[in-house]
Amino acid sequence: MKLGFIGTGKIASSVITGICKSSIKYERIIISSRNKSISNKLKKSFKRIKIEKENQKIIDKSNWIFLCVTPVVGEKIIKKLKFSSNQMIISFISTINLSNLKKFTKMKKNIVRAIPLPPISLKKGPVPIFPPNKKVKNFFNNLGTTIEINNEKLSKNFWAISGTMAAFYETLKNLSDWLVKKKTNRRKAQEYVASLYFALAGLALENSDKNMKKFVSDSQTPGGLNWQGVNQLRKTGYYKLLQGSLDNLLKRLNKS
Repeated sequence: MKLGFIGTGKIASSVITGICKSSIKYERIIISSRNKSISNKLKKSFKRIKIEKENQKIIDKSNWIFLCVTPVVGEKIIKKLKFSSNQMIISFISTINLSNLKKFTKMKKNIVRAIPLPPISLKKGPVPIFPPNKKVKNFFNNLGTTIEINNEKLSKNFWAISGTMAAFYETLKNLSDWLVKKKTNRRKAQEYVASLYFALAGLALENSDKNMKKFVSDSQTPGGLNWQGVNQLRKTGYYKLLQGSLDNLLKRLNKS
């Protein structure tokens, strides 16, 4: 199998890195030279990577094509490219829906939208896909956990949640910065904060069949530190702002 990547940004780089570290069987990965620093770094790191200057050549030499460009770039270039009906197209583009992808590529089938995030480079994290596809599901299960979504409207909710990644890291940064201000070594501060949230998320994942409300109640006692912390954040309207932010992200996605 030959894999072609149109676009070589952070997400493409993370997916390619994950593939090269996984048990996925592939003959070659063909990538764009658009971002020279990333493409050259990937080629130096992994043997079976080839760089092409022209997007059409990437497509012509690939069985599976990954669209990893921004929505603005995607709308400009996809229409100009020629695809074959026996190819698989996987789009990481957030605001180009399936209908438009079919229109732009002139393909009636073998098109899947996916939402990979940077931890895929470590073969970790969820990868929502729409529409369900057995081959694509098995592919991404080698790089994390595939979540099949039957409805494109519902898939946009997952895109919205993925838009909180930077906010999550901003939270970790603020907690670490606070410890540093209190004279803690930065590396130790970041290690503690990251390890704490990793462990908390792991516990929640292991018990994902339970309502998250239970974790909120079980992790606090009346008058305790966690009780004080969560209630102060509630009073500031923090969680309502979070919900509002997600609503705004969804509005943007629904325009596509």
